Amino acid sequence: MTEKSDERMAIREVRLGATQAEGGTREVSCVIGGERSLPFSERTPGRLLVALEICDDPRFWPPVVRDYVGDLANNTDEWARAAERTYGADLVRLNFTSTKQRGFNAFDAIAATTEAVLAATARPLIVEGSNEPELDSEVFRRCGEAGEGERLLLGTAEADRYRSVAAAALAYGHAVIAQSPIDVNLAKQLNILLRETGVPQDRIVIDPYTGALGYGFEYTYSVMERIRLAALSGDADLAMPMISAPTDTLSVREVREAAPADREAMAVAWEFYTAYAAFVAGASIVCVRHPLTVERLKKALEV
Repeated sequence: MTEKSDERMAIREVRLGATQAEGGTREVSCVIGGERSLPFSERTPGRLLVALEICDDPRFWPPVVRDYVGDLANNTDEWARAAERTYGADLVRLNFTSTKQRGFNAFDAIAATTEAVLAATARPLIVEGSNEPELDSEVFRRCGEAGEGERLLLGTAEADRYRSVAAAALAYGHAVIAQSPIDVNLAKQLNILLRETGVPQDRIVIDPYTGALGYGFEYTYSVMERIRLAALSGDADLAMPMISAPTDTLSVREVREAAPADREAMAVAWEFYTAYAAFVAGASIVCVRHPLTVERLKKALEV
């Protein structure tokens, strides 16, 4: 039976980041969610956030981004600092891509990298684990412990590998990204599994999985709308804010095959239109990789 609560007809609020008064070191914490209507039908100042994604091993990052940021890609904490202070991102999303090559040998650096990025940034931090099931438990434990008290947003939990990220979130006081493959029922099922594991509903953020515009995003959009409508109709198991990370947008054929002089503009345009459409569909946080996309999204959200 679907759970009903006093929060019916509203998206549940999730707080990210902890200030010094809350036991952390962030200058500000952010609250997402709380809406009682469809996107852009009411003003929700400060609740639509743009995150810039960075990584700890740039070999696995889009060339168009590496070309733009230059040497920053080789210094994760400086890249994170620039994301906030130079490029204007509301949040930073740190991806541990180093595990793709170094595997278990990457463990020793994970805590140090997390701590360095936290020291370089002032806002809440999103951390993406290894995406390697056999490594996830240790990756989440180490980055979760390094960020204890900071109320990180850890990702991602999936139906076949959610216990390790849930355990780290519960042990160290973090929130969780729950990712399902563009399916309303699977999104709901995963939220229930996380809740039964002990993760409070106000520490779950839904990721419905985002394909690039023209490469599956249209289906993602419809699923995001259905999740929002179900939540506003009283389904508490779907009444969580959403996060969207259209990571494939910078590798679509139109970007890869663009003339060198046009490639950056094409990449930013493709990422921007996918990301802005995700906001329109109901995302509270959109994660992008090109700094110029951050600037363009921030200007669009001011209108």
